[in-house]
Amino acid sequence: MEKLAMINLLYDFYGQLLTERQRRFVELYYGDDLSLGEIAEQFGVSRQAVYDILKRSEQSLTDYENKLGLVSRHMDNRLLLGQALELLESGPEKLPEVRKILTRVMATEEE
Repeated sequence: MEKLAMINLLYDFYGQLLTERQRRFVELYYGDDLSLGEIAEQFGVSRQAVYDILKRSEQSLTDYENKLGLVSRHMDNRLLLGQALELLESGPEKLPEVRKILTRVMATEEE
């Protein structure tokens, strides 16, 4: 997955675990597409400070995912649900397979 998309997805899941300053910098850099210099000017800090905060934020988001695995589970479930949808569209004889997939998704949601 592309870095921008991955950081945004991690941020959607774990952003509230970052500090207010980290959240703001991530939003400005990844969401609003501001440059390091633009963010630095807005906050009265150096570009290096912005870079360091963004790198620590990215590392924190990655660490949260490594420990909790919510994004991975979400992506797996989306894949399984896509498969279930394809099976449903192929006919009612596939309902037992769809049931197995949905049961698997429900089990991962309860973990």
